Amino acid sequence: MNRREKEQTVLELQKWIEGFQAAVVTNYRGLNVEQINNLRRRLREEKMSYHVIKNTLMKIASKGTELEKLNDYIDGPTAIAISYGDPVPLAKILSDFVKNQPNLEIKAGLVQGKVISPDEVKSLATMPSRENMLAQLLGAIQMPAALLLGVMISSFQEFLSVLHARIDQLEKQVPEGSN
Repeated sequence: MNRREKEQTVLELQKWIEGFQAAVVTNYRGLNVEQINNLRRRLREEKMSYHVIKNTLMKIASKGTELEKLNDYIDGPTAIAISYGDPVPLAKILSDFVKNQPNLEIKAGLVQGKVISPDEVKSLATMPSRENMLAQLLGAIQMPAALLLGVMISSFQEFLSVLHARIDQLEKQVPEGSN
């Protein structure tokens, strides 16, 4: 690769990593091309990507970005998975892939500017997705209001029952024809 090609590759890498929300550095040694392509396909389905990149070019491209924090882990046969949204699906896909293909090694991750260990990536995979967490939060917020509304309706119904009983009682006490 000549200097011009390297410069072009670095520019492409800089565009690729722009706006990422999570990244995971992996060692792909022991995987064949078909296995790597299966992982890429699975990540692409979720609008994420997985690239095998020359280490020196990746370090140059990441200079001045949050991704630079992972430079210590970029050595040997390295590939990087990038997510532009919720980091949980990225961690889930990689963790599931490792279960079937233990040759893939998760070296480290980067979520919201914080470097995380392989164990933390696996732990992240067990969390519910952002959408599920928001739904659970909304349910928790709505629950007290729904319970309060139920108590209020029940109290109002009891009041109406007592009121109807009193009306019936008063109607029985009024002699006929005394209007």
